Amino acid sequence: MTSLRDIRGRSTLWDILEGQPQHIGLAILLVVGANSLLDRPSEASYLLGYSSAGWATLSIGLAVIHQVIVAIVFRLQLHRNLFTRWFGNRDMSVWRLIFLPLLIARPLTVLLVAWTDTADITGVRLIELLAGTALLALAVWAMHSVLVHFTLPRALGGDHFRDTFASMPLVNKGVFKYTSNGMYGVAFLGLWGIALLFGSWNALILALFQQCYIWVHMYCTEAPDMRWIYGKT
Repeated sequence: MTSLRDIRGRSTLWDILEGQPQHIGLAILLVVGANSLLDRPSEASYLLGYSSAGWATLSIGLAVIHQVIVAIVFRLQLHRNLFTRWFGNRDMSVWRLIFLPLLIARPLTVLLVAWTDTADITGVRLIELLAGTALLALAVWAMHSVLVHFTLPRALGGDHFRDTFASMPLVNKGVFKYTSNGMYGVAFLGLWGIALLFGSWNALILALFQQCYIWVHMYCTEAPDMRWIYGKT
């Protein structure tokens, strides 16, 4: 483990930008691809002024905003201590207020997409219901593991703010007993579960987009950060 002070003492502008050109390129491809697959019937159902495709477009936009903000804050906090210099001991509290609403918006907007959608996935509702229930149950288990065993401050990127988080041992309870990345690999299955439970094509496309895009964050932003904090191993 390398201390945050040491990281900030030797990093450069190029280190802050590492992986972000790839992030931008992949985000563009995913947004274009997802939008091209959305069903837009001429007579669509509307909820609060938006059709299913409209909610999906909003959801995609919010996800991009979320991950761009995370990338900016993570990099500037890790390499330049920005949030702590701005907000002092309230840095993580302020970050929580920014991060959590955008995180909650991801499943909420998928639910709204599914609620207003009229396009079926397979038409075989029993299989969709069983698969959706199983995936949603896995996601709930993963989120429970994150909150109880991993803890919310660590999930919010606490190791970018405090050395004490980086020095904590690896979590090997709950979902983390079986995978080192229960948040991205398992918790996001809940979005697929929502789509299947509602039998919604547009929600399924949105779940696919969200799952792919969170892994873009993992490989383009978080993985380089982890190498700085914990070393190449």
